[in-house]
Amino acid sequence: MSHALIVDDDVDSASMLAALVATEKFTVATAHTLRDARRQIALQTPDIVLLDLQLPDGSGLDLFDNAALLAQSQVVLVTGHASLETSIQALRVGAADYLVKPIAPAQLRAILSRVMPPSALRAEIDGLEAELDRSGRFGHLWGRSAPMQRVYHQIARVAGTGVSVLITGESGTGKELVARTLHDLSRRRKQQFLAVNCGAISPQLIESEVFGHEKGSFTGADRQHQGFFERAHGGTLFLDEITEMPPELQVKLLRVLETGTYMRVGSTTQQSADVRIVAATNRDPARAVAQGQLREDLLYRLNVFPIHLPPLRDRTEDVPLLAEHFLSAIAAQEGRAKRFSADALAQLQRYPWPGNVRELRNVVQRAYVM
Repeated sequence: MSHALIVDDDVDSASMLAALVATEKFTVATAHTLRDARRQIALQTPDIVLLDLQLPDGSGLDLFDNAALLAQSQVVLVTGHASLETSIQALRVGAADYLVKPIAPAQLRAILSRVMPPSALRAEIDGLEAELDRSGRFGHLWGRSAPMQRVYHQIARVAGTGVSVLITGESGTGKELVARTLHDLSRRRKQQFLAVNCGAISPQLIESEVFGHEKGSFTGADRQHQGFFERAHGGTLFLDEITEMPPELQVKLLRVLETGTYMRVGSTTQQSADVRIVAATNRDPARAVAQGQLREDLLYRLNVFPIHLPPLRDRTEDVPLLAEHFLSAIAAQEGRAKRFSADALAQLQRYPWPGNVRELRNVVQRAYVM
């Protein structure tokens, strides 16, 4: 049975939280000071620590000095309000997530269902790094170049947390593959990964598609419809081309990120949004804000952890590896092996690839056919 430690100086709040946690088949201990918390940790290492930051004898952050605790226990900050600063603080100190008081039972159950020791996540990262040395692959991504090594390091740093990620880069660089790798390394991996291209949905339908709608809420709404947030519940929602989302919907997305709740179109009942948001754009986010294509406050909310994907022309040493990978996949599908000549690979490396990895894949497919 998993063990939880609740660290909160409010005795009533700690007792109520302990009762909720116990209903999820956890053994529970409580501590009201840093000293009590350290004593409880010495008695039994918890699988999860629900940590209030304001304690009588110091800050809850002082517990993060315990390296052994961080290797074995998932730490979730408990805060009085959700803010950008809270997200950044959780990321900086190594917390997996945070809960906002008063704690919603549904949100608490969701976090408890995803308890996983940080050491297990670290072991998976080590396995991916070993695979990278062997084959040049990291998750869904391929490449050994220095720019890609930086991307892998960023993915490893943020995957195990619950903070929002904004992926930038030119079209065809593989932003969705980064999002999928983040999901596969996260505590949400058992739930759905849902990718949405915000520029591919009709402006008249996008609110209904994102948040869902009730039967009869508008002409043609002949049944209740689950939106992307509802379908991705417990998992990861990837919002590609976020700058293409209409401004009025950006306001509603910002509210979801701030409150963790939303309403279907035509409904007055709030729904809980238990999803991790990963967004992407091929535009410069600052320029998109200046041009009125992206709300500045939404950018701050999404850009808690930025990851920039380099264009293929800045990592041409990866071209042969990528080309061979694509050729091998096509050959396996078509049932006939082919190979590149040394001259062909040299020509591929000399080309500037304005369409990036997507263009390279298309060229390899065309070359295979011809």
